[in-house]
Amino acid sequence: MKKEIKAQVIEALAARLGSLPNFYIADISGLNAEDTTKLRRECFEQGIQLTVVKNTLLAKAIEKVGNEEIKSLLSTLVGNTALMFTETPNGPAKLIKKFNKAGSEKPALKAAFVQECAFVGADKLDELTAIKSKEELIGDIISLLQSPVRNVISALENAGGTIAGLVKSLSEKEDKQ
Repeated sequence: MKKEIKAQVIEALAARLGSLPNFYIADISGLNAEDTTKLRRECFEQGIQLTVVKNTLLAKAIEKVGNEEIKSLLSTLVGNTALMFTETPNGPAKLIKKFNKAGSEKPALKAAFVQECAFVGADKLDELTAIKSKEELIGDIISLLQSPVRNVISALENAGGTIAGLVKSLSEKEDKQ
């Protein structure tokens, strides 16, 4: 590969590392053609960009980004390396876990950079699958905010819709507690 092409690849990788909030470093070596195609198809369906890279070029791109947390991932750049870029923080972790449950050892998680935190090692897979996306967190907050309103509405319905009935119903709930 020519120097100019390598420089372009490094620039492109550094730009992706800086722009996409979450990425996973995985080992997909040893997958047969059928499993590789299946992995690529599922990545595409879930909005995950799968790219196989050379470790030296990725290391230079990581150095170029200059983020100390990302630099902690340099130790994982051994052997074959595939990058999984995503907007959904736990998407690739769930995909890797799905493949592992199906009996395949690959893809194997090497490391991940999710929500500005580095996770190093395959043992972090369960932690990564438990991370909630922004939409899931917003849904949780909305449901927590709605629960007091639901209590008032149910008290109104039970009391026949009057203010006196509401006060009576709420005081009965307080007495029970």
